[in-house]
Amino acid sequence: MSIAGELVLVAVILGVVALWRFTPPPRLLVVKGDDFFTHIHTDKAMANVTITPGHAGPLDIAVQLETPDERPLTAMAVSVTLSNPAIGVEAMTAQAQRQEDGTWRVHMSASVPGRWMLGLVILISDFEQVRVEAPILIK
Repeated sequence: MSIAGELVLVAVILGVVALWRFTPPPRLLVVKGDDFFTHIHTDKAMANVTITPGHAGPLDIAVQLETPDERPLTAMAVSVTLSNPAIGVEAMTAQAQRQEDGTWRVHMSASVPGRWMLGLVILISDFEQVRVEAPILIK
């Protein structure tokens, strides 16, 4: 009787292990549509910023620039700054790269969830730059 029970237990364990094959890795369990979006504007420029994913860890930040009348804004350079002074995280700055579709992209990291400050420095010409910042929520 105990041998039959052990054989059944072994079969159950092997069945469970075989089913693990169909379990996706944790990185694929991230909910799509978990992005964070914000619109930042001044009297000289507007920026639509999408942060993917919207939770702590590595981030892909996409910036679409527009003029105040909602036309595409051509900039010479864009730098992105993330900081979280409440927990002592000093400002981290990275240069965004212009993409073929006109957006600017940069890869950064937010180590912990919480309210972060996002800053943009938009170099419009050799003599003109625009600075904007806004709070963002990283889950």
